[in-house]
Amino acid sequence: MKKTLVSALTTALVVGAASTTFAAANPFEDVAADHWAYDAVAQLAADGVIEGYGDGTYRGDQEITRYEMAQMVARAMAKNGVSAADKAMIDKLAAEFADELNALGVRVAALEKKVDNVKWYGLMRYTYDRTRVEGQKEHKNTNDFRLRLMMDAKVNEHWTGKARIEYKSDMDSAKNSTGADGNIFLNRAYVEGTYGATVIDLGRFPAFSTVDGGMVFDDEMSGGQVVFGKKAQLKLFAGRYRNDDLIDGKTSTLMGIEVDTDQSKKFKAGAAYYHLSNKDAFENADYAGKLYDAKKASIWEVGLGYRFDKNFALNGAYAANTSGDIESKHRRAWSAELDYKGAKLNQVGSFGLYAAYRHIGNYAVLAPTYNVGVRDNKGWSVGAKYTIMQNVFLMAEYFDGKQLSTDLKKKEIFTRVEMYF
Repeated sequence: MKKTLVSALTTALVVGAASTTFAAANPFEDVAADHWAYDAVAQLAADGVIEGYGDGTYRGDQEITRYEMAQMVARAMAKNGVSAADKAMIDKLAAEFADELNALGVRVAALEKKVDNVKWYGLMRYTYDRTRVEGQKEHKNTNDFRLRLMMDAKVNEHWTGKARIEYKSDMDSAKNSTGADGNIFLNRAYVEGTYGATVIDLGRFPAFSTVDGGMVFDDEMSGGQVVFGKKAQLKLFAGRYRNDDLIDGKTSTLMGIEVDTDQSKKFKAGAAYYHLSNKDAFENADYAGKLYDAKKASIWEVGLGYRFDKNFALNGAYAANTSGDIESKHRRAWSAELDYKGAKLNQVGSFGLYAAYRHIGNYAVLAPTYNVGVRDNKGWSVGAKYTIMQNVFLMAEYFDGKQLSTDLKKKEIFTRVEMYF
């Protein structure tokens, strides 16, 4: 039976004397190169749960056997202090390779295999944001608590049901504050199918623009999405979308395409196109004292990134809405960001820093992922993220710039504590 194993994986595969005992005679078949377990183990390696990789990734189409994969799973199962997300991934791998783990002497009960079909995880976070615009006597404060519960329910080998329940409370008024969505609401409910290097999402699913790190889009939409490729990717999506900030609460049709190079390489690049349309969208929008007549948005964007070493990375993006009679500063967006290191959930004391300059025109983006200087702003922002204890992040960010619509100076302080489980 074929047994291909690069020397860089040796350390990760050794599990006591058992690995030596079985190395001479291996009765297990190869794991197909497109099996989901490769990505799962690579992610665990990147998170520091499994060690022994030079760069935390597999290379090319090198395959290993189910027995060798089980060895890595056994090593991960013995690891203490892993995050909730990594623990769920390890449990899923344990269920997949239960027979091989039993052969190694690692027991996986049938009940555990059934429980693995449904996984609950989530986060709790507290956010305080303080904003002041030039000429205003009072600051604008945001003081809220949010709970998110996520569920993964395995349907079969290829399909998984996914959902997210959310609750938000205003800490100043001690009231539930989730706007039009209600006090407790389901903001994601979809099924995800994985066929080799192709992933399909159907329902109300999360959409994120990887081309620019979320500058244009980081939100939920209802419809479908297909992603081809594990590293370099082609993404197609279409459905219905609603954003109260952009189109006054009106639901529109959204479709688009995104192409990305391998995100794990030193140099990365991508491009995307988003088309938003509705006969009422943008029409007669009163913005900066002027009425705009634009019944659609056609947003083009490009993104570039370069990682200098394991600590420093530089990323940039540019987007433009080519539809409608809109001033240039309001229909264009760009960002340049320098990142240093990065906080890791399972590594207490780890941290990340960033500094960025951004110009975010109101009609050049759909739902930016940023915490400060989000929409209708230009200026500098800096931030830090620190792992204060296992599965707990502390974040702080500062923005200093101007509002594009009024040209008034704006300063913003953002702090957050996130606890994952």
